[in-house]
Amino acid sequence: MTLNRRRFLTISAGFGLAGIGIGIGADAGMARARASGAGLYIWRGVAMGAGATIALDHPDAPALCAAAAAEIDRLEDIFSLYRTDSALSTLNRDGEATAPAPELLDCLSLAGLVHRHSGGRFDPTVQPLWALYAQSYSAGRAPTGDALRQTLGRVGWDRVSFAAGRITLAPGTALTLNGIAQGYVADRVAELLRARGLRDVLIDTGEIRALGHAPDGDWPVTLASGRRADLRDRALASSAPNGTCFDAAGRVGHILNPRDGRPTSARWGLVSVSAPGAALADALSTAGCLMPDRASLSQMVAAFDGARIEALLGA
Repeated sequence: MTLNRRRFLTISAGFGLAGIGIGIGADAGMARARASGAGLYIWRGVAMGAGATIALDHPDAPALCAAAAAEIDRLEDIFSLYRTDSALSTLNRDGEATAPAPELLDCLSLAGLVHRHSGGRFDPTVQPLWALYAQSYSAGRAPTGDALRQTLGRVGWDRVSFAAGRITLAPGTALTLNGIAQGYVADRVAELLRARGLRDVLIDTGEIRALGHAPDGDWPVTLASGRRADLRDRALASSAPNGTCFDAAGRVGHILNPRDGRPTSARWGLVSVSAPGAALADALSTAGCLMPDRASLSQMVAAFDGARIEALLGA
Protein backbone atom coordinates (compact mmCIF):
# COMPACT_ATOMS: atom_id res chain seq x y z
CA MET A 1 0.00 0.00 0.00
CA THR A 2 1.02 3.59 -0.57
CA LEU A 3 0.76 5.49 2.70
CA ASN A 4 0.39 9.24 3.14
CA ARG A 5 -1.41 9.60 6.43
CA ARG A 6 -3.87 12.38 7.16
CA ARG A 7 -1.46 13.99 9.63
CA PHE A 8 0.40 15.47 6.66
CA LEU A 9 -2.68 17.40 5.62
CA THR A 10 -2.47 19.82 8.53
CA ILE A 11 0.50 21.55 10.11
CA SER A 12 0.17 22.96 13.60
CA ALA A 13 1.80 26.26 14.46
CA GLY A 14 3.44 24.69 17.50
CA PHE A 15 5.35 22.39 15.18
CA GLY A 16 6.85 24.76 12.64
CA LEU A 17 4.76 27.89 12.00
CA ALA A 18 4.50 31.35 13.55
CA GLY A 19 8.21 31.60 14.19
CA ILE A 20 8.40 28.64 16.54
CA GLY A 21 11.53 26.57 16.04
CA ILE A 22 11.89 23.07 17.42
CA GLY A 23 15.18 21.62 18.60
CA ILE A 24 15.53 17.95 19.50
CA GLY A 25 17.28 17.47 22.83
CA ALA A 26 19.27 14.59 24.24
CA ASP A 27 16.09 12.60 24.78
CA ALA A 28 15.06 11.55 21.26
CA GLY A 29 11.40 11.50 22.29
CA MET A 30 11.33 15.10 23.50
CA ALA A 31 11.98 18.56 22.13
CA ARG A 32 11.69 22.09 23.41
CA ALA A 33 10.28 24.99 21.41
CA ARG A 34 10.00 28.69 22.18
CA ALA A 35 7.55 31.28 20.92
CA SER A 36 7.29 34.92 22.01
CA GLY A 37 9.56 34.21 24.96
CA ALA A 38 7.34 31.44 26.36
CA GLY A 39 8.54 27.84 26.65
CA LEU A 40 6.67 25.03 24.96
CA TYR A 41 7.61 21.47 25.76
CA ILE A 42 7.08 19.20 22.74
CA TRP A 43 6.64 15.47 23.28
CA ARG A 44 7.00 13.19 20.27
CA GLY A 45 5.81 9.62 20.23
CA VAL A 46 3.51 7.18 18.46
CA ALA A 47 -0.28 6.86 18.55
CA MET A 48 -2.29 4.33 16.55
CA GLY A 49 0.74 3.37 14.50
CA ALA A 50 1.86 6.86 13.48
CA GLY A 51 3.73 9.83 14.89
CA ALA A 52 2.09 11.96 17.57
CA THR A 53 2.98 15.20 19.34
CA ILE A 54 1.89 17.07 22.44
CA ALA A 55 2.76 20.73 23.07
CA LEU A 56 2.42 22.24 26.55
CA ASP A 57 4.04 24.76 28.86
CA HIS A 58 4.35 23.37 32.39
CA PRO A 59 7.23 22.76 34.84
CA ASP A 60 6.23 19.09 35.12
CA ALA A 61 5.88 18.63 31.36
CA PRO A 62 8.05 15.47 31.10
CA ALA A 63 6.05 13.64 33.76
CA LEU A 64 2.75 14.82 32.31
CA CYS A 65 3.75 13.66 28.84
CA ALA A 66 4.84 10.30 30.24
CA ALA A 67 1.34 9.92 31.71
CA ALA A 68 -0.16 10.88 28.35
CA ALA A 69 2.05 8.30 26.60
CA ALA A 70 0.85 5.63 29.02
CA GLU A 71 -2.75 6.59 28.25
CA ILE A 72 -2.10 6.34 24.52
CA ASP A 73 -0.61 2.88 25.02
CA ARG A 74 -3.64 1.82 27.08
CA LEU A 75 -6.01 3.01 24.36
CA GLU A 76 -4.00 1.20 21.68
CA ASP A 77 -4.71 -1.97 23.65
CA ILE A 78 -8.38 -1.26 22.95
CA PHE A 79 -8.48 0.16 19.42
CA SER A 80 -5.42 -1.00 17.51
CA LEU A 81 -5.81 -3.46 14.66
CA TYR A 82 -2.02 -3.86 14.64
CA ARG A 83 -2.08 -5.43 18.10
CA THR A 84 -3.49 -8.92 17.77
CA ASP A 85 -4.54 -8.99 21.42
CA SER A 86 -6.27 -5.59 21.46
CA ALA A 87 -9.92 -5.46 22.47
CA LEU A 88 -10.93 -4.64 18.89
CA SER A 89 -8.82 -7.40 17.33
CA THR A 90 -10.23 -9.87 19.85
CA LEU A 91 -13.79 -8.74 19.12
CA ASN A 92 -13.23 -9.18 15.39
CA ARG A 93 -11.75 -12.63 15.91
CA ASP A 94 -14.31 -13.91 18.44
CA GLY A 95 -17.39 -12.08 17.13
CA GLU A 96 -18.37 -10.96 20.61
CA ALA A 97 -17.09 -9.21 23.71
CA THR A 98 -18.49 -9.43 27.21
CA ALA A 99 -17.91 -6.56 29.66
CA PRO A 100 -16.34 -4.48 26.85
CA ALA A 101 -14.18 -1.46 27.61
CA PRO A 102 -16.30 1.68 28.05
CA GLU A 103 -14.05 3.47 25.54
CA LEU A 104 -14.97 0.91 22.90
CA LEU A 105 -18.66 1.42 23.62
CA ASP A 106 -18.20 5.21 23.47
CA CYS A 107 -16.66 4.97 20.01
CA LEU A 108 -19.37 2.62 18.75
CA SER A 109 -22.10 4.94 20.04
CA LEU A 110 -20.61 7.96 18.27
CA ALA A 111 -19.99 5.88 15.14
CA GLY A 112 -23.66 4.92 15.14
CA LEU A 113 -24.72 8.59 15.27
CA VAL A 114 -22.45 9.54 12.38
CA HIS A 115 -23.61 6.46 10.47
CA ARG A 116 -27.21 7.64 10.80
CA HIS A 117 -26.57 11.26 9.85
CA SER A 118 -24.34 10.27 6.92
CA GLY A 119 -27.07 8.14 5.40
CA GLY A 120 -25.13 4.98 6.25
CA ARG A 121 -21.95 6.06 4.49
CA PHE A 122 -19.84 6.07 7.64
CA ASP A 123 -19.72 2.40 8.53
CA PRO A 124 -16.96 0.74 10.62
CA THR A 125 -18.02 -2.69 9.31
CA VAL A 126 -16.08 -2.02 6.08
CA GLN A 127 -13.08 -3.80 7.65
CA PRO A 128 -13.65 -7.02 5.61
CA LEU A 129 -13.64 -4.87 2.45
CA TRP A 130 -10.48 -3.11 3.58
CA ALA A 131 -8.80 -6.48 4.17
CA LEU A 132 -9.94 -7.72 0.76
CA TYR A 133 -8.44 -4.69 -1.03
CA ALA A 134 -5.22 -4.87 0.96
CA GLN A 135 -4.75 -8.57 0.26
CA SER A 136 -5.68 -8.27 -3.41
CA TYR A 137 -3.38 -5.37 -4.17
CA SER A 138 -0.57 -6.97 -2.18
CA ALA A 139 -0.86 -9.73 -4.77
CA GLY A 140 -0.78 -7.14 -7.56
CA ARG A 141 -4.40 -7.19 -8.65
CA ALA A 142 -7.79 -5.65 -7.93
CA PRO A 143 -10.45 -7.68 -6.10
CA THR A 144 -12.61 -9.80 -8.37
CA GLY A 145 -16.31 -9.01 -8.73
CA ASP A 146 -17.25 -12.28 -7.03
CA ALA A 147 -14.97 -11.59 -4.07
CA LEU A 148 -16.38 -8.08 -3.75
CA ARG A 149 -19.98 -9.31 -3.78
CA GLN A 150 -19.25 -12.02 -1.22
CA THR A 151 -17.47 -9.58 1.09
CA LEU A 152 -20.28 -7.01 0.84
CA GLY A 153 -22.54 -9.62 2.41
CA ARG A 154 -20.49 -9.26 5.60
CA VAL A 155 -20.80 -5.47 5.74
CA GLY A 156 -23.58 -3.46 7.39
CA TRP A 157 -24.10 -1.56 10.64
CA ASP A 158 -27.19 -3.66 11.34
CA ARG A 159 -24.80 -6.60 11.81
CA VAL A 160 -23.48 -4.99 15.01
CA SER A 161 -25.28 -4.96 18.34
CA PHE A 162 -23.95 -3.52 21.56
CA ALA A 163 -24.97 -2.62 25.08
CA ALA A 164 -23.16 -1.98 28.34
CA GLY A 165 -22.33 -5.63 28.95
CA ARG A 166 -21.87 -7.07 25.48
CA ILE A 167 -20.92 -6.41 21.86
CA THR A 168 -21.92 -8.92 19.20
CA LEU A 169 -20.95 -9.09 15.53
CA ALA A 170 -22.78 -11.17 12.95
CA PRO A 171 -20.67 -14.04 11.52
CA GLY A 172 -17.95 -12.77 9.21
CA THR A 173 -18.34 -9.13 10.25
CA ALA A 174 -15.36 -7.15 11.54
CA LEU A 175 -14.86 -3.54 12.59
CA THR A 176 -12.30 -0.85 11.90
CA LEU A 177 -12.35 2.30 14.01
CA ASN A 178 -9.54 3.98 12.10
CA GLY A 179 -11.93 6.73 11.01
CA ILE A 180 -12.70 7.76 14.58
CA ALA A 181 -10.19 6.28 17.05
CA GLN A 182 -7.30 8.66 16.33
CA GLY A 183 -9.54 11.53 17.31
CA TYR A 184 -10.86 9.62 20.30
CA VAL A 185 -7.32 9.09 21.56
CA ALA A 186 -6.66 12.84 21.29
CA ASP A 187 -9.82 13.53 23.29
CA ARG A 188 -8.87 11.12 26.05
CA VAL A 189 -5.36 12.55 26.34
CA ALA A 190 -6.92 16.02 26.56
CA GLU A 191 -9.22 14.83 29.36
CA LEU A 192 -6.30 13.30 31.25
CA LEU A 193 -4.22 16.48 31.05
CA ARG A 194 -7.17 18.69 31.94
CA ALA A 195 -7.77 16.54 35.02
CA ARG A 196 -4.15 17.18 35.99
CA GLY A 197 -4.78 20.91 35.95
CA LEU A 198 -3.57 21.86 32.46
CA ARG A 199 -5.55 24.41 30.50
CA ASP A 200 -3.36 25.13 27.45
CA VAL A 201 -2.27 22.09 25.42
CA LEU A 202 -2.11 21.08 21.76
CA ILE A 203 -2.43 17.36 21.01
CA ASP A 204 -1.85 15.84 17.58
CA THR A 205 -2.53 12.12 17.17
CA GLY A 206 -3.24 12.48 13.47
CA GLU A 207 -6.23 14.61 14.45
CA ILE A 208 -5.71 17.77 16.46
CA ARG A 209 -7.27 18.65 19.80
CA ALA A 210 -6.58 22.06 21.36
CA LEU A 211 -7.12 22.91 25.00
CA GLY A 212 -7.07 26.62 25.75
CA HIS A 213 -4.58 28.64 23.73
CA ALA A 214 -0.95 28.92 22.69
CA PRO A 215 1.44 31.24 24.58
CA ASP A 216 0.69 34.12 22.21
CA GLY A 217 -2.93 33.47 21.18
CA ASP A 218 -5.08 30.73 19.69
CA TRP A 219 -3.40 27.61 18.34
CA PRO A 220 -3.05 28.36 14.60
CA VAL A 221 -3.27 25.47 12.14
CA THR A 222 -2.59 25.82 8.42
CA LEU A 223 -4.56 23.45 6.20
CA ALA A 224 -3.33 21.94 2.97
CA SER A 225 -5.67 24.38 1.19
CA GLY A 226 -3.66 27.25 2.63
CA ARG A 227 -6.49 28.36 4.87
CA ARG A 228 -5.66 28.98 8.53
CA ALA A 229 -7.87 27.72 11.33
CA ASP A 230 -7.34 29.15 14.81
CA LEU A 231 -8.18 26.64 17.52
CA ARG A 232 -9.16 27.25 21.13
CA ASP A 233 -10.86 24.44 23.06
CA ARG A 234 -11.62 22.85 19.71
CA ALA A 235 -10.56 19.97 17.49
CA LEU A 236 -9.72 19.63 13.82
CA ALA A 237 -9.54 16.59 11.53
CA SER A 238 -8.74 16.21 7.85
CA SER A 239 -9.41 13.29 5.52
CA ALA A 240 -8.42 12.68 1.93
CA PRO A 241 -9.63 9.70 -0.12
CA ASN A 242 -6.14 9.20 -1.52
CA GLY A 243 -4.36 9.92 1.76
CA THR A 244 -3.70 6.18 1.91
CA CYS A 245 -3.86 4.04 -1.24
CA PHE A 246 -3.94 0.32 -1.80
CA ASP A 247 -2.10 0.41 -5.13
CA ALA A 248 1.44 1.53 -5.88
CA ALA A 249 0.18 4.08 -8.39
CA GLY A 250 -1.77 5.89 -5.68
CA ARG A 251 -5.13 5.74 -7.46
CA VAL A 252 -7.16 3.32 -5.30
CA GLY A 253 -7.98 5.17 -2.11
CA HIS A 254 -8.62 3.70 1.32
CA ILE A 255 -12.04 5.22 2.08
CA LEU A 256 -14.52 2.57 0.95
CA ASN A 257 -18.20 2.99 0.21
CA PRO A 258 -20.18 0.42 2.24
CA ARG A 259 -22.97 0.49 -0.35
CA ASP A 260 -21.04 -0.90 -3.29
CA GLY A 261 -17.73 -1.84 -1.69
CA ARG A 262 -15.70 0.44 -3.94
CA PRO A 263 -13.33 3.29 -3.08
CA THR A 264 -15.14 6.58 -2.89
CA SER A 265 -15.18 8.50 -6.15
CA ALA A 266 -12.79 11.42 -6.15
CA ARG A 267 -15.49 14.02 -5.46
CA TRP A 268 -13.41 15.61 -2.73
CA GLY A 269 -9.64 15.74 -2.52
CA LEU A 270 -9.68 16.93 1.08
CA VAL A 271 -12.32 17.41 3.77
CA SER A 272 -11.41 19.29 6.97
CA VAL A 273 -13.91 19.56 9.81
CA SER A 274 -13.64 21.16 13.23
CA ALA A 275 -15.79 20.26 16.22
CA PRO A 276 -15.78 20.43 20.01
CA GLY A 277 -14.15 16.98 20.11
CA ALA A 278 -11.57 15.25 17.92
CA ALA A 279 -13.44 11.93 17.69
CA LEU A 280 -16.44 13.71 16.18
CA ALA A 281 -14.28 15.79 13.84
CA ASP A 282 -12.44 12.62 12.79
CA ALA A 283 -15.62 10.71 11.98
CA LEU A 284 -17.24 13.64 10.16
CA SER A 285 -14.19 14.31 7.99
CA THR A 286 -14.03 10.62 7.05
CA ALA A 287 -17.75 10.47 6.30
CA GLY A 288 -17.47 13.74 4.39
CA CYS A 289 -15.26 12.07 1.79
CA LEU A 290 -18.22 9.81 0.94
CA MET A 291 -20.85 12.54 0.65
CA PRO A 292 -21.97 13.16 -2.95
CA ASP A 293 -22.27 16.95 -2.81
CA ARG A 294 -21.69 19.96 -0.58
CA ALA A 295 -25.34 20.22 0.43
CA SER A 296 -25.46 16.70 1.85
CA LEU A 297 -22.09 17.17 3.52
CA SER A 298 -23.22 20.43 5.12
CA GLN A 299 -26.45 18.84 6.30
CA MET A 300 -24.56 16.00 7.96
CA VAL A 301 -22.12 18.32 9.74
CA ALA A 302 -24.93 20.67 10.84
CA ALA A 303 -26.59 17.78 12.67
CA PHE A 304 -23.85 18.01 15.32
CA ASP A 305 -23.72 21.06 17.58
CA GLY A 306 -20.53 23.06 17.17
CA ALA A 307 -19.24 21.18 14.11
CA ARG A 308 -18.35 23.04 10.95
CA ILE A 309 -16.56 22.53 7.64
CA GLU A 310 -13.18 24.24 7.65
CA ALA A 311 -11.98 23.30 4.17
CA LEU A 312 -13.34 21.40 1.21
CA LEU A 313 -11.21 20.81 -1.85
CA GLY A 314 -12.32 19.22 -5.08
CA ALA A 315 -10.40 16.29 -6.43
